[in-house]
Formats: sequence, C-alpha cells, structure tokens
Amino acid sequence: MKIVIATDSLKGSLSSLEAGNAIRRGVRNVYPRSEVLVRPLADGGEGTVEALTIGMGGTLHTISVTGPLGSPVDCTYGILEGDTTAVLEMSAAAGITLVPEASRNPLFTTTYGVGEVICDAIRKGCRSFIVGIGGSATNDGGAGMLQALGYDLLDAAGQPIAAGAVGLKDLASISAAHVLPELADCNFRIACDVKNPLCGPEGCSAVYGPQKGATPEMITEMDAWLARYAELAGSVSEKADAAIPGTGAAGGMGFAFLSFTNAVLEPGIQIVLEETHLEDWLRDADFVITGEGRLDEQTAMGKAPVGVAALAKKHGCRVIAFAGCVTPEAGICNQYGIDAFFPILRSAMSLQEAMDPETAADNLSAAAEQVFRLIHSAEEVF
Repeated sequence: MKIVIATDSLKGSLSSLEAGNAIRRGVRNVYPRSEVLVRPLADGGEGTVEALTIGMGGTLHTISVTGPLGSPVDCTYGILEGDTTAVLEMSAAAGITLVPEASRNPLFTTTYGVGEVICDAIRKGCRSFIVGIGGSATNDGGAGMLQALGYDLLDAAGQPIAAGAVGLKDLASISAAHVLPELADCNFRIACDVKNPLCGPEGCSAVYGPQKGATPEMITEMDAWLARYAELAGSVSEKADAAIPGTGAAGGMGFAFLSFTNAVLEPGIQIVLEETHLEDWLRDADFVITGEGRLDEQTAMGKAPVGVAALAKKHGCRVIAFAGCVTPEAGICNQYGIDAFFPILRSAMSLQEAMDPETAADNLSAAAEQVFRLIHSAEEVF
C-alpha cells in the first residue's frame, strides 16, 4: 500500500511537515511495511516559506529589514534547492501581526521591507520568486516595496514621498531610472486568492482598510490617493490597470507587482501544488491524506485540502482529511473530492490545550491510527 500525506499546517500549533509526520506515525502503527510519504503543503499564506523551503531541501535565510512601522524586524525567507528561486511571505516583513493593535494605522505602515527582502534574494542569485501576500498591515499600493527596488516615487519638489499610504497624497511622479537592473530578469508568482480591484467600493481601502485601523475618513482619502497613483503608474508602465481582479490584494500590493514587475497573480494552492510536483508523488497512491486546522465551508473555496483532493481524484486515489476543528458546514468538502474527514480531538479541552504542539501531534497520530485500523479491518472482511 502507498499512502501520500500532504496536509496544511495547523496554524499556531504544527507545521505542515510536523503534522504530516504525526499522521505517518499513526498509519505506520497499523501498516508498518507500507510506503508512507510526507510532502509539504501550504496555500500561499502563513507557513508557505517553511513548507516549501524545508520540504524541498532549500535553505532559510533571516535578514533585518524595515518593518511596517519603520523599525527593524527580522524576516525569514527561503531559497529553494538550485539557488535561483526565493519563497517569501509579505507578512514576515509587513504583516499586521507585526503591529500592536493600538498602533494599527495604514496611513503610516509601509511595504519597504518586502522590497528589501527581494533585493537580498536577487543579490544571492535568485531570479524566480514565489510571494505570498496575505496578512498585510499596509495600504500603500506597494509604494514602499517599489522604493526599495529603486523606483523613484517623488513629490512635486522632486523628493521621495513619505512612507505609508499618506505618502501617496503627495505623489507627483514615478520614475524607473534607478531601478535595480536585475529586476528585469526576475519573474514573480504571486499567491493571491482575492479578486478585489485597487479602488472603489470593492477596493483595498474600503474592504480591508478597517481591519488595518482605517477610519471612514481615511478610507475615502486613501482610495483617492491610490486612484491618482494608478494614473501616474500608467505613464510608466503600460501594464498598469487598477481594475484587474487582485490588484487590491494586500493593500494594493497586487497592483504594484502586476504594474512594475514580471508577475502573475495565481491561487496560492495552485502555485504550491505545481512547485512541489505533488501530482507526480500521488499518481499511484492508494490513499492520500490531507487536512488543516479548521475544516469548514471555506475549505471548499480553493483552500489546500480540496486542492490536494482534486489532484488525487484525477488518479483515482481515496482521500482522507484530518482537522483540529470540523464545522457542521464541512460536509460540502465531500463534494470536492474528500471521501471522509475526521476531527482529531479525543476529549474536551481548551483551545490552548488543543493547540499545544505535543497534544496536537498525539491527537493526529491517534486519529490516523484508528482510521487505518478500520481500513485494515474492512480489508480483512471484504
């Protein structure tokens, strides 16, 4: 029997590979001689750097960059085996979790550190990039990142604009005269699972601004500044189009990547599945095991487990999913290739107890063991 395990991380508890190895222990208690393979999985959000880099034999690099509030933060990104592809999460340099709740104000948070990470990877020889842009604290349209890459975003006096969305208020011109030359040779796959345009009632300011600390007045101002920014971008890049779905992702970071770099926006799970070549591993598998921390109706909307299930079903594999929490609406996942799913909790406990890494690993192993004991018993009967 061949079993392939590709599960997303249990956020705040176990990484993708830790969860996979816990499941493997449970399976091997029943089928000690079976081929049980653990593959990395992520959906482009938190955990993508670790899952892809460690799971594919790459190396992690930690550097100090400009954080969202302007003070230094340590940011870890990965370089995959072969030393030409970098994997980074925007949130590690400009994420909302880096900003205390009382200090959240998108007028002053910057994406400059994201550009610094890209520059560091370029200096180390990378020309291909996988970038997750979820969880941002910013609404600067990616202006800070562009400045770090060498773009001149200037006010009417010819001076660099200030950091944060407020800087766009004074933006008068954009120039590519001093851009890092190597940027032209770089390609970016941007993990983006939202369809918001840059501006308007469905734009980044209106939809995501409030969770970043924006007031109604700020939203109106930032939306107008971003519209003006998009107009100016059009004078530098023919690719600039604020109406493209996804340009509003991460406070306009989607717009910056599409307009000023060689980038494509793709569903995060699609990028990860392709980069890890998961399909090659499961072509002849008998069972594929996947999962995540919470299995619900959102799982069926393109999250990691259903992405794995879709690939598995192409090859006739049976698919089992495990989750820390399963909601009543999770039944829809059965319509998307997951044959059966199971919550892993064995007794009543607090969320803190359930998320303890040792407890979570034990629960995963125990759940997997019992499911495969049932499978083994059924084989004997039939």
